[in-house]
Amino acid sequence: MTRPRGAGRFAPSPSADLHIGNLRTAVLAWLFARASDRRFLMRVEDLDDRTHSDIAERQLRDLAALGITWDGPATRQTEHPQRYDAVVDQLTESGHLYECYCTRRDIASAPRAPHAPEGAYPGTCRNLTDAERIARRRETGRPPALRLRTEGGGAAEYTVHDLLHGDYTGLVDDFVVRRGDGVPAYNLAVVVDDAASGIDQVVRGDDLLASSPRQAYLARLLGYPEPTYAHVPLVLNADGARLAKRDGAVTLAEIGVPAALSRIAESLGYTSRTVDGMLAEFDPRRLPRAPWVYRPG
Repeated sequence: MTRPRGAGRFAPSPSADLHIGNLRTAVLAWLFARASDRRFLMRVEDLDDRTHSDIAERQLRDLAALGITWDGPATRQTEHPQRYDAVVDQLTESGHLYECYCTRRDIASAPRAPHAPEGAYPGTCRNLTDAERIARRRETGRPPALRLRTEGGGAAEYTVHDLLHGDYTGLVDDFVVRRGDGVPAYNLAVVVDDAASGIDQVVRGDDLLASSPRQAYLARLLGYPEPTYAHVPLVLNADGARLAKRDGAVTLAEIGVPAALSRIAESLGYTSRTVDGMLAEFDPRRLPRAPWVYRPG
């Protein structure tokens, strides 16, 4: 049997219409995949209850309007709950998970190691006894989240290689893999989905670079191959803040397809104004490394 080619992907969360920054990242993900003769897959990340199916359909229409094509139908995370449950069961049986009853406030106020990054889990629930867990459940009155018991007492380091950033080392704390409401956490879902779909190239915004060591660590633990990473610069507004829909005139409906393609091509230094034409000019070594400041008009 012939093994399918590797794949890249774009995985929007349908909580709001895609803005020009999202569209630019989608174009880059498509260019990286097609230039390396990979398949390109589309995944709707709709596990969060703030997502909406009508927004997902608009996102897919906008991407297609730009000329982005994908192989096979778009998939949705909500179609595969058993996929995540099976991995949680596997990690539970191997002793890699523990219950956590902490709130965000608990974590923010807890003491942590001197060099731990902001938001890193301090290990409060890591070594609770059975009696202590029962007491915490009674005190909080809510089901626990499940955290991954990482090496090094919850302070492991892991290095990933990124095509644009080189080697990047980050702390891997005991991160959540399933929330207290039973929903798979992002870091678990994205790793499981990528492996299940044969995705071996991850291109996304560089705001997600810091999460890559956690995901690569989990992939290794589960026996999955680590993907190739490329974290591309974000798009900022005129004030230098991350672009958002509230900045106005940033969605495809507001800008229009020709103008959006023109602005994206210009930001990447391309003369072509179609994605197929950009593919002919694409060279990852020549991609801009600085954020693109988008000014409407």
